Amino acid sequence: MTGPARPVTAADGADAEAPAERAALASPAARAAQAEWLATLSARDGAAANTIRAYGRDVARYLGFLAAHRGGAEGLGVLARLGPADLRAFMAAERARGISARSLARALSAVRSFHRWLSAREGLDATAALAARGPRHRRKLPRPLAVDAARAVIETVEAAPAEPWVAARDAAVITLLYGCGLRVSEALALTGPDVPLGETLRIRGKGGRERLVPVLPAARAAVDRYAALCPFPPAPGAALFRGVRGGALGPRQVARAMEAARHGLGLPETATPHALRHSFATHLLAAGGDLRAIQELLGHASLSTTQLYTGIDSTRLMAAYSAAHPRA
Repeated sequence: MTGPARPVTAADGADAEAPAERAALASPAARAAQAEWLATLSARDGAAANTIRAYGRDVARYLGFLAAHRGGAEGLGVLARLGPADLRAFMAAERARGISARSLARALSAVRSFHRWLSAREGLDATAALAARGPRHRRKLPRPLAVDAARAVIETVEAAPAEPWVAARDAAVITLLYGCGLRVSEALALTGPDVPLGETLRIRGKGGRERLVPVLPAARAAVDRYAALCPFPPAPGAALFRGVRGGALGPRQVARAMEAARHGLGLPETATPHALRHSFATHLLAAGGDLRAIQELLGHASLSTTQLYTGIDSTRLMAAYSAAHPRA
């Protein structure tokens, strides 16, 4: 690093309370590079829209911090002269702003991705950014439902005091989440021509990754029942699951149906729609499912993500041991 790095002070923490204002300090050249990088992530790498938004916010804060840290906008020059002290100062400011270790790890992932792209496009040295390591954080274990609780949720949603087609719709979505391990967004992305469901579904998940998911007879029957009752005819390109006014069903409506069932059954707050996907994986693993196969069914890019479910089984095993062993 050729230029002096200003040490982080208490004022940095105060400035960090207004990250939007600080992000605006970045030079037009830096912001243009960020916009082009985000477009590349979307078009070439197929990153999800939520990932694009989160990475955009993270890197905008990073660029604004560097501009303030180095005393003003300097185009891409500040990135060319980046050193380890700059990365440490950014991380310190982010922690002073109160973000969690997990959020900081995501921000550093975005920063590394941006610098990797800049290195390939502009030839800028990305060593300092790629070598930066954030604080360690423990990944939370998923909170699946028990088998009988998952079944009870489906039955409760199906018997909800709503219009028959609405209850059938909610039950069909919930059944797909638990029976096929779909994300809520993946279930809601189904369109009219997907009905009747076949023995498998081709799902496009995070990062544009495609996978084939087996469809259980119970899931096919639930979707068929909904399709027969739905007052809105299926149409090419139109969402399969509709709201009461005919528009595409949103995830909030699915969450409300799950919330009502959860309260009725006395289940914990962790019993969310996404917990049904966790339940699908955990119950498959408990039944002897192969971890690699479960990874494919869930559409995880990394086996380490799927391996979280082995931690759940280990935790339950130890709890059962402690409760049952005579010397525990």
